[in-house]
Amino acid sequence: MALTIRDIDWQDALPVRHEVLWPDKPVLFSRVDGDESATHYGAFTEEKLVCVASIYRSEDSARLRKFATLPDYQGRGIGSEVLAKAIEQLKQQHIRRFWCDALTTATAFYEKFGLAVEGREFIKSGVSYVRMSVNWPETR
Repeated sequence: MALTIRDIDWQDALPVRHEVLWPDKPVLFSRVDGDESATHYGAFTEEKLVCVASIYRSEDSARLRKFATLPDYQGRGIGSEVLAKAIEQLKQQHIRRFWCDALTTATAFYEKFGLAVEGREFIKSGVSYVRMSVNWPETR
């Protein structure tokens, strides 16, 4: 399976977010404040968008949000490739802190990328999450 990862427009991320994260809500429920200025990655296989990840920057910090892979493509390493590319670019941009609110069931996935749990578990919309982050040394 040939995989291409490239920047996409925020509007292009909505259908995948909707299908994976909130299929019972309207498509625009998947929109996030700040989408217009965030960086959005899309993974394509045979020109089909199968995975999206959005990165929201604030000075020397970046947050991963709305990371979703279509069900038929999960478990194939696609999300790992997208996250690895995003992290590589963030380091080149001298981002010092990278973080996300991770599903508690996904902590092992994020730990593979150096993120560690910080704080306590919390509930959003009936789902259990934990904040995870990594701090990178200054490289300038």
